[in-house]
Amino acid sequence: MERLDIEEVSNKILHELLQYRRRFPESEHTLQDEEKKVSDVQLPRIRAFVEQGKPIECILPAFPTKSPNPRKVLGKMPDMAEKLSLIFLNSLCQRIQLYYPPGAHIVICSDGHVFSDLIHVDDDSITYYQLEIEKLLHELGATHLSVFNLGNVESLTQYTHDYDQLRELLVSRYARSIEEIKEELKKTEEGVQLYRAITRFLYEDSLLPEYTGSKNALQKDARQRSAGVIQRSWAWGNLLAEQFPLAIRLSIHPQPTDSIKMGIHMMPTRDDWLTPWHGVAANINGQFVLMKSDEVKKMNGKLIEIRGVPSHYLIEAPLAGNLQTASRTATAKAEYIAS
Repeated sequence: MERLDIEEVSNKILHELLQYRRRFPESEHTLQDEEKKVSDVQLPRIRAFVEQGKPIECILPAFPTKSPNPRKVLGKMPDMAEKLSLIFLNSLCQRIQLYYPPGAHIVICSDGHVFSDLIHVDDDSITYYQLEIEKLLHELGATHLSVFNLGNVESLTQYTHDYDQLRELLVSRYARSIEEIKEELKKTEEGVQLYRAITRFLYEDSLLPEYTGSKNALQKDARQRSAGVIQRSWAWGNLLAEQFPLAIRLSIHPQPTDSIKMGIHMMPTRDDWLTPWHGVAANINGQFVLMKSDEVKKMNGKLIEIRGVPSHYLIEAPLAGNLQTASRTATAKAEYIAS
């Protein structure tokens, strides 16, 4: 491939990703300035694949397990929110293949077992969720996607298959201390926002209908666990960098513009932090949007089941056009799901 063609194709691939980038709320910088900085980091990495004519390899730590809080989700298993997101990720790779024949591949680095004890979801439930994700990939024919999880790390599983011990090995080999992480988070506004977002997730997940204690106690517990979740997340990221050193690193959270990771939306959302496993898919006047279950119920959403299993909500809202969605994503192929 000629040098000009390499540059053109590399820029087109980057543009595909930038369309769905998660931004930090209330960013001080213009979209153009942010994308220039992201390009400075990501374009050389993309170009390296194109120069060799190899498929663009991406990794995405995501799809850990469902939130344990029924106020946020429909149940414990993947539903329309996951289905739409997987369809989007696969179609993203397919679009790249239209002008770059080697195409792209996304490895979903399912990280539920990394956090199991901290998010209060047992390992058996996480394993079942991950198996259902793999089954869904097969049903969708999503050949551009694959799954990698803590149990696939040969350098750790040669010692044990016990997830508690695997987590200990992960932390001892790849993590920084909690104290170091807290100091690092305090240095930037992005770090503070990340800490607050993870704390909010943990707090909401613990605010179960049957809980009768104080909210202050839950908030304190969430703050304590948040640092541990970030520690494990960064340790998992360090391990993935070792396992997939050249891969384009995607994230389900907003990332600083100079980060090696780039946040990505998988479907339109009500905010820049919500994920398919912390929400439900709501079909609002023909467009799917990711929301929390309680929000949908307040809008009188109708529960839709597929083969007797809760799938998503249907909302007929005359003022739905006023809903603020955080991403610039197109609708997530609602017509595909309807078939």
